[in-house]
Amino acid sequence: METIDDWTQTLGAGPLLIIAAVAIAVLLVLIIRVKMHAFVALVLVSLLTAFATGIPAQFVITTLTTGFGSTLASVALLVGLGAMLGRLVEVSGGAQALADSLIGRFGEKRAPLALGITSLVFGFPIFFDAGLVVLLPIVFSVARRFGGGVLRYALPAAGAFSAMHVLVPPHPGPVAASGLLEANVGLVLLIGLVVAIPTWFLSSYLFGLWVGRRFVLPVPDVLSGGEEREPDASPPPPSTVVALLLLPLVLIFLETGLNTLGTAGVVDADATWVQVLRVFGATPVALLITVLVASYVLGTRRGRGGEVVEGLLNSALGPVCAIILITGAGGMFGGVLRASGIGDALAGALDGIGLPVIVAAFVIATLLRVAQGSATVALTTAAALIQPVVVDGGFNAVQVVAIVIALAGGSVVLSHVNDSGFWLVGRFLEMDVKTTLKTWTVLETLLGTIAFALAAVVFVIA
Repeated sequence: METIDDWTQTLGAGPLLIIAAVAIAVLLVLIIRVKMHAFVALVLVSLLTAFATGIPAQFVITTLTTGFGSTLASVALLVGLGAMLGRLVEVSGGAQALADSLIGRFGEKRAPLALGITSLVFGFPIFFDAGLVVLLPIVFSVARRFGGGVLRYALPAAGAFSAMHVLVPPHPGPVAASGLLEANVGLVLLIGLVVAIPTWFLSSYLFGLWVGRRFVLPVPDVLSGGEEREPDASPPPPSTVVALLLLPLVLIFLETGLNTLGTAGVVDADATWVQVLRVFGATPVALLITVLVASYVLGTRRGRGGEVVEGLLNSALGPVCAIILITGAGGMFGGVLRASGIGDALAGALDGIGLPVIVAAFVIATLLRVAQGSATVALTTAAALIQPVVVDGGFNAVQVVAIVIALAGGSVVLSHVNDSGFWLVGRFLEMDVKTTLKTWTVLETLLGTIAFALAAVVFVIA
């Protein structure tokens, strides 16, 4: 049976890039000016873009549903289970208890810093979207207590997860790029951390504080299931909440750790016990286990019956349904752009442009990111493009690592409407598209640009 893989794109890079630019412009007009619902606008523009780029009619629906479904496969379970965990932590008073503990240790003025540092630690083994959902109840509780809008607390935390996800192994993007460029993964981890921390401080913490004063947004009720409620008279101790939040962290680290050990040949990656443990460390399973444990610890053990706990979990899903659908539709739009060959056409046009290799790495990854949305796809595709130059270029080990980090920086800049993460952050923080562009898009661009600048310094002095 013929598939879309058998289809060959006949349009050149110029027309394809024009179509992509027009599609993005139309999408922004529909959402910002016409006030069309983002989910409907994304589906409509994805359909029109598929036809405009010449995707055969028999493959259009498959292309749309594949992009939508693949995004939901990674997002829906994480957001749904994460929202359930957040609801239990919120209603039990655990989020407030942990927030009080953090503030007691760091003080009110350092609350955003405390949340950001916590996110850096959580972001080491846990993916961006899962970590964000798990920590948001704590962020919201701190923001409710001290006021000043949610962004000054949420952006340092979200930026920390993003920095760790894109710059530091064992996350998939830097690991894949390291493999393609034959970089030492341990060295990528070490230098990636050295780059990620100041990058986060400048792009997410300081910028988050500044932009949070310009856009003072109310704390969303999306994880609390309604208006703010009085905390329980006897909330769980902060140590209990920390243990629950660390449980998925430990399980996910188990999976990523075993994967790293298997790649290094320390353990047999095909052994049954390794495969079983990796299943329990998969992010959706880790969150499922955590929700089950939290249902007992924060529900049944504290006198809430099964019906009450079931009602709490059920109430968590309604508010996040729109987030899940819009994020999936953003993945659909990005999937159409990838299937149409826009990314490949851009990559071909950029091949051999004559820039210094580290600059070319950043520019290529940036343009691929803007064209198709996915940071991981942009990072791995750009790495594959410059692989021959890097492998045969006689660079030392540190310089190769600097090139990997430059690629990672380019892959994260200019998050916009074809990026599922753009919708995830914007909808969880209840920002409209214009505000998300002015805050999250700028933060991600600062993050990627600063990471590239630091990588360039490392490359020069290595």
